[in-house]
Amino acid sequence: MPVIAVVNRKGGSGKSTFAAHVAAWCARQGHAVMLGDIDRQQSSRGWLKRRDAGLPTIAPWTLDQKNVLRVPTGITHVVLDTPGGLHGFELARVVMFADAVVIPVCPSVFDREAATACLAEMQSLPRVASGRCKVAAVGMRVDGRTNAAASLRAWAEGQGLPLIGVIRETQGYVRNLERGLTLFDLPADEAKKDLAQWEAILDWIRPVLQPQAAAEPALRRNPVGPLGGSLAPQLKAAQHTLAQGSRLASVLSGGRPLHAAVQRSAPVITPRTQAGEVQQHQQLLKT
Repeated sequence: MPVIAVVNRKGGSGKSTFAAHVAAWCARQGHAVMLGDIDRQQSSRGWLKRRDAGLPTIAPWTLDQKNVLRVPTGITHVVLDTPGGLHGFELARVVMFADAVVIPVCPSVFDREAATACLAEMQSLPRVASGRCKVAAVGMRVDGRTNAAASLRAWAEGQGLPLIGVIRETQGYVRNLERGLTLFDLPADEAKKDLAQWEAILDWIRPVLQPQAAAEPALRRNPVGPLGGSLAPQLKAAQHTLAQGSRLASVLSGGRPLHAAVQRSAPVITPRTQAGEVQQHQQLLKT
């Protein structure tokens, strides 16, 4: 189950816009895709509610019998929209599941600095350091009348980070997202210029989302260590961290309740459970 996470600890970087478009592209390719929103603003979840039922299906998280958020049955691809401020254990948890991380970066110096700090932390994690989780950047809201694209490319080169494309500043993205749409849901002639900017991005994403089964790492075929099981159970087992009372829930909600369905009946994660998760994370970093 290929997993792409969209990560940048700075808010307003375009994470939800990018994640929604990747999920919509996957759906257009015939994949059973889930757009997992773990941002407390729930932008992607709100967008899914506005999406017309006649369009290619994109699934949200589901609640199991124990009221734990899980990947729905039958899903083959996952796109994760993550919150701003993601760091430490929560960032490591996301990277633990991801085959690739895309960092959307706006042209300002503040955005570049935030992305630099986020990248440095990810590069210290075993899956990124070993190359098992690929990382790339995408320029967002780039004004073609300025040197913003060149500045982003120079920044990415200095970080040793692939800049796989730039997306221009246009109200077309805003208008379409308000209707539950993406560029990939429009007739090609209506978004020709913007779709052309996605070609290089999709060239980088395709090998991640459509891997050859024979090329899967041995760890994915016969995983060992503290998690065990296949990637799908790993994802499912970890979703208790989204429940009311968990460390990740407190980060995402800012101390406020998460989605009402979770709030009403989600299990409480005790401090002992949290300590066990931290210990598991520390063991993982030593591998």
